[in-house]
Amino acid sequence: MKITREHIDQLSTAQVLDQDGDTVGKVAQVYLDDQSGVPAWITVNTGFFGGNETFVPLEGADVETDRVRVPFDGSHIKGAPNMRADHHLSESEQEELYRYYGLQGSGPAYVGADHGADGRDHAGFDRDRGDAEARMTLHEERVNVGTERAQTGGVRLRKHVVTEQRDVTVPVEREEYEIVREPVTGSGTSDRSQMGDDEIEVAVHEERPVVSKRVVATEQVGVDKRTVTQERAVTTDVSHEEVDVVDDRTPGRR
Repeated sequence: MKITREHIDQLSTAQVLDQDGDTVGKVAQVYLDDQSGVPAWITVNTGFFGGNETFVPLEGADVETDRVRVPFDGSHIKGAPNMRADHHLSESEQEELYRYYGLQGSGPAYVGADHGADGRDHAGFDRDRGDAEARMTLHEERVNVGTERAQTGGVRLRKHVVTEQRDVTVPVEREEYEIVREPVTGSGTSDRSQMGDDEIEVAVHEERPVVSKRVVATEQVGVDKRTVTQERAVTTDVSHEEVDVVDDRTPGRR
């Protein structure tokens, strides 16, 4: 992807990868071409050079989201000439860098991004040398409110046995007895031998209640869920950048 002025903010916070995809360090400053204003060089703070930063050309580099891959080996980048990264590159310094990286170029073609009081590069700020025009990119926070699903509780159905007494009336029958006497008719006589003790037995019955139980299903109980939508207000803080114009010709005047 060809690097343009629109990549300045992206480059200022990017990680630098070498040609093998290994991390070299984080971009410290972005240097722009004096004539086109297009990013042409970056400095990388590798942590091995104290206050100095290593210059890396952006020729042939690719920008990938929050990373920039340059077509050089990591050890070659770390061995680049050490130069101050807080001033405009002189012609001799540029020629030395050109020779080291094997590039073609001549003349004072690059200028560093403007610095604040902390000495660090301010992303999105560039200045064309010899031109009074300056630009600063302002940012603001935008609120994106979404939702997330979270469990707030639960419902459990638990069944248990309840025993209660129930009165049921059941008709029952029973047998009763009574003595029945009937005269014997006829003129016949009986033999004496038929006289004597005798006994007969008659069974008497009655019905008694018998209780039996069986288990039957009476109903099914379950839980149905429904979604209820309601409005809920969310309060948060958002920040944005503003510009104060300080006139150096009139102390204290903004």
